[in-house]
Amino acid sequence: MSNASTNQETVHKVSFLNKDSLHIPILRILQADGTPHEGAVLPHIDEALAKRIYDTCVFTRVLDERMLGAQRQGRISFYMTCTGEEAAIVGSVAALDDKDVILAQYREHAALRYRGFTTEQFMNQMFSNEKDLGKGRQMPIHYGTAALHYQTISSPLGTQIPQATGVGYSLKMKGERNVAICYFGEGAASEGDFHAGLNMAAVLKAPVIFFCRNNGYAISTPTAEQFAGNGIASRGVGYGMHTIRVDGNDMLAVLAATQQARAYALEHNAPVLIEAMTYRLGAHSTSDDPSGYRSKDEEAKWREHDPVKRFKLWLINKGWLNVADDDALTERYREEVLAAVKVAEKVPAPRLDEIIEDVYDVPTDALKKQLESLKAHVAKYPQAYPKTSGRL
Repeated sequence: MSNASTNQETVHKVSFLNKDSLHIPILRILQADGTPHEGAVLPHIDEALAKRIYDTCVFTRVLDERMLGAQRQGRISFYMTCTGEEAAIVGSVAALDDKDVILAQYREHAALRYRGFTTEQFMNQMFSNEKDLGKGRQMPIHYGTAALHYQTISSPLGTQIPQATGVGYSLKMKGERNVAICYFGEGAASEGDFHAGLNMAAVLKAPVIFFCRNNGYAISTPTAEQFAGNGIASRGVGYGMHTIRVDGNDMLAVLAATQQARAYALEHNAPVLIEAMTYRLGAHSTSDDPSGYRSKDEEAKWREHDPVKRFKLWLINKGWLNVADDDALTERYREEVLAAVKVAEKVPAPRLDEIIEDVYDVPTDALKKQLESLKAHVAKYPQAYPKTSGRL
């Protein structure tokens, strides 16, 4: 009996393995003061790339601040922040080619900004107006744009994981020198789609980077109540793929890990799993109150590991950033986002007919019937649909 994929060593007495049998270190390059650890190997990064990364982080912080306020004012219905996880997201997308395909979960708008999504495009999506690329069909922060190779967000957890395997496999079959990257939280790794997607990618040798943001909580459920194993990284090893665990609040560590993961995925046409250990400083969403399941002391402790601050200190140490320019950049983005909010909220809603367009080549009779029913409902209660009733 032979199986080339398993270890052939034999023993002659009972010897169990446990979660501590697999030693998984955490890659860390930057210290809290922005200086590299002794002996640390830095990623490939020049001043232009570093400034692009930092600009993305500053914009994202401002966007989160402004749009959280807009939701509390009732101007948009929903929002999710990226605050505290910027290094995991921006550090990884900065290691990619701009044509690599992104399959995000819902907290990766920083990656979209890095690719060039404009402030106006962000606002149009969140206000679901007629300029929204998704034609107003999605709830806020569920972005998608083919031009930037960013697949449209799906709300159900884990949907994008097996899809990423399919995308990576298709890139391989076409002979394209690109990879797919799939973002998800450690909570999503409890979905069945996670296991199916990773196993298929490993067996089919699809060039996919599975990027897990382990931020400590699946909404209100801490990791200790989610799984008993050695985090998510141990599962990558179990599925037979190259795996690394990285400090998700260390921009340079994430960048280095993802640069090498991409190179490996392309060279070997094989998947890689990255587990980024980070922390969600904000609420899960605007529908969540984290004070119900974690302490202020815990949050304060993690604020000492602010990923943007750590990277900022490294930039200052390098002489690539000064405080005056940083303050000016933040203020400019605050004014830009606020101005864009005021414009986007006044743009009309999409025509109601668009709700059934682009679903099929020709709308089905069933869709047409549902549309007529919807129009009748809106016409009957125009006061409840002030933005829509005028677009019948």
